[in-house]
Amino acid sequence: MIGLLAAGLGLLVGGVIGGLGGGGGVLTVPVLVYLLGQPVPDATTGSIVIVGAAALVGGLARARSGDVDWPTGLGFGLVGIPTAVLGSLANRAVPGPVLLLGVAALTLTAAAAMLLDARRHPAGPVDEAPSGDVRTGGVATRRARALVPIALWGAGTGFLTGLLGVGGGFLVVPVLVVVLRLTTPRAIGTSLVVIAVNAAAALAPRMGGPEPDWTVVGPFALAAVVATLAGKLVADRLPGPTLARAFAVMIGAVGLAVGVQSIFALLG
Repeated sequence: MIGLLAAGLGLLVGGVIGGLGGGGGVLTVPVLVYLLGQPVPDATTGSIVIVGAAALVGGLARARSGDVDWPTGLGFGLVGIPTAVLGSLANRAVPGPVLLLGVAALTLTAAAAMLLDARRHPAGPVDEAPSGDVRTGGVATRRARALVPIALWGAGTGFLTGLLGVGGGFLVVPVLVVVLRLTTPRAIGTSLVVIAVNAAAALAPRMGGPEPDWTVVGPFALAAVVATLAGKLVADRLPGPTLARAFAVMIGAVGLAVGVQSIFALLG
């Protein structure tokens, strides 16, 4: 029964990751803790496995259609490797309620960012550059000019992945669109590569420690991988802002509930 519930929840998370290039990870830890009864440390590790697997498959699927900027994705991800390791090490020293409070804060931030973006582009995300431009020297020049902010953003995303078990894709996609002017589909695909690299780095320090409950994480991850592929197909057919608004409201409610419960746990 628990495996079926985990698979059903995995479909939701994977669909979000595949359709939006991020955001599903901020749901995974609360779902594992509150709906599937996982201890917080196990939930953060399980979340990294789930989000990393879904991002890897989703990124490879988008790469087949040319929607991945490999130099940017790998560079962004490599910058985050040391901080992802540090985040995983820090995770061991942080109490569970504090970790959940961090997840709640990040979830509310993600919800606000998605609502603002949907409001800014009510007709859909604007593709800042023609498709040919991302394969020429234009993006290389912008990448060089934005080297420092991209490095800092990549390092921060990696740390959040290791510490809280989230992918951070909702942070990566806007940067790729606004700073490097990648088209939205290409930014989503590139974001998935970044998440996969960070997840692999965040898992390395956790090897040899307590293993996730595979009866929960296995079905969850498998369903998330399948739904990641389906999420891309759905996102191609539905207005992006509509999906973003609906998801933002949902994760905002989750973040608020987790935050309140975490505060009560700390005070108690």
